[in-house]
Amino acid sequence: MALAVMFLIITGCAVNPVTGKKQLSLISESQELALGAEQYTPTQQTQGGRFYLDPELTVYVREVGMKMARVSDRPDLPYEFVVLNASAPNAWALPGGKIAVNRGLLVKFDDEAQLASVLGHEIVHAAARHSVQRMQQGMLITAGVAGLGLALSDNEWAGLIMGGAAVGAQLALAQYSQGDELESDAYGIRYMKAAGYDPQAAVELQELFLELSQGRDSSWLDNMFATHPPSAKRVQENQALVSQIGAGGFRGRDIYQRRIAMIKELQPAYDAHDEAMKLASKGDMSGALDSINKAIRQESGEAKFYALRGRIFKKQNETEKAQADFDKAVSLYPEMFEYQLYNGLNALALNNLDKSRGHLERANQVVPTSIAFLRLGDIASRQGRRNDAVKYYSTAAEAGGDVGEEAKRKLAELAR
Repeated sequence: MALAVMFLIITGCAVNPVTGKKQLSLISESQELALGAEQYTPTQQTQGGRFYLDPELTVYVREVGMKMARVSDRPDLPYEFVVLNASAPNAWALPGGKIAVNRGLLVKFDDEAQLASVLGHEIVHAAARHSVQRMQQGMLITAGVAGLGLALSDNEWAGLIMGGAAVGAQLALAQYSQGDELESDAYGIRYMKAAGYDPQAAVELQELFLELSQGRDSSWLDNMFATHPPSAKRVQENQALVSQIGAGGFRGRDIYQRRIAMIKELQPAYDAHDEAMKLASKGDMSGALDSINKAIRQESGEAKFYALRGRIFKKQNETEKAQADFDKAVSLYPEMFEYQLYNGLNALALNNLDKSRGHLERANQVVPTSIAFLRLGDIASRQGRRNDAVKYYSTAAEAGGDVGEEAKRKLAELAR
């Protein structure tokens, strides 16, 4: 085993495309690009899905991101940028330049230069293959990416997500080392300067992040800071670099504020949604219903709001009302696995097997979950499709936990 690992280390060395340093390279560039491309959409969905209400905002973020990407050390990567519909302040990058930034982070910035700073930072993570390096470390230890051992998020279905979608989410939410963070800061600042932005914005953001991480805003601690830990050392090193290369450049406050006007205007509605989530988690369904109705009154085109109200109605055993809301959520954002999953599970509770099957299958096409496989097994069993039931239960059984145990029991029953 030791000789095999040594062989891999000797034969798998390559030059980092950003730093020029030699590093272990067990994952080829083609594999890197394929991984990012395959997991970009599923990972988006496990982290809130696209912010589809303002598609021009994503266009703007993409334009800023491409300005930074063009001056990077890997300008030919197939970069993509998306705005996610999540209140948590966070941003992440998958291998191959697949980058996302949350709505909740954009509202914290003052200008375009600060946005460019965060996007540049993520571009370096992708260009320098930081995610790939973390994967390789896990492979050497465990012969698989399961060595990352990370939670997906506070997503309700996190523990039930299976296969590649779980891997993508692990990569997106894995904590970077201090060395990776300093490297991304340094090259990101140089990219800012090359793209014409004021690199002092990067220092300002690090100062803000450090201040917030010291207890003034705990909502950041489990999100941006969990994956991108700030430190006084980062602030000092970034300031020294900016002093060396020179501050000054484009800030773009006016254009930035115009571009984020919608998400700022909708912030009270999302605050009401988040409050409804908190109340529901505490069992206060009446208060949660009042709060989510407030959100819907402000923005009737947001699928997320109907999905939550449907969940509240289901908790109150009002499955018909829940069905109407889940149908609405799916009609507004049919690609979102979560809304298809809610709809399918609720339809099963109403004994509408064909409808349930359709929604659960569509959910699994995007993000496979053990609960969807389990319930598809139930539907197949009730419809007399024994072979399909065995297939679905067998897949669900691989997940372990309560769902896996239930699947194993039902497999045993079918075998009698």
